[in-house]
Amino acid sequence: MQILVDTNVIVDYILKRGNFYECANKVLELCQDGLADGAVSSQSVADAFYILRKDFSVAERKAFLLRICLIFQVEFVDKEKLVAALKDDTFSDFEDCLQMQCAKSFRADYIVTRNVKDFSASEIPAVTPEDFCKIFTEGGD
Repeated sequence: MQILVDTNVIVDYILKRGNFYECANKVLELCQDGLADGAVSSQSVADAFYILRKDFSVAERKAFLLRICLIFQVEFVDKEKLVAALKDDTFSDFEDCLQMQCAKSFRADYIVTRNVKDFSASEIPAVTPEDFCKIFTEGGD
């Protein structure tokens, strides 16, 4: 099963954010153990580096995100994906549309995100980390 993991799941994992950490950790473990084939967009790495600036030093953020890059494949945001996202009028959020373009390129079965409603126009189904864990448990590849 192939998944694209959204920025918010990565940040939840790194910050060990309350109720969200357990499922974010499970998603990362599944990918680290090779039970799911995971990717993140290059945009997510850059966004997470910025988002985490208030909580961690530059060195700490680099270390966390290097680990993420070892666990996940990185789907790059290139000109083709940017143009496709800019032409897409179905998304209200440009960054979410870029995530969908990366998920399409990766041939993801799901986009794993806490913001499922933001992906209502997505060609790739979006599921929460909790729902992905249920899907994986019930019928994982």
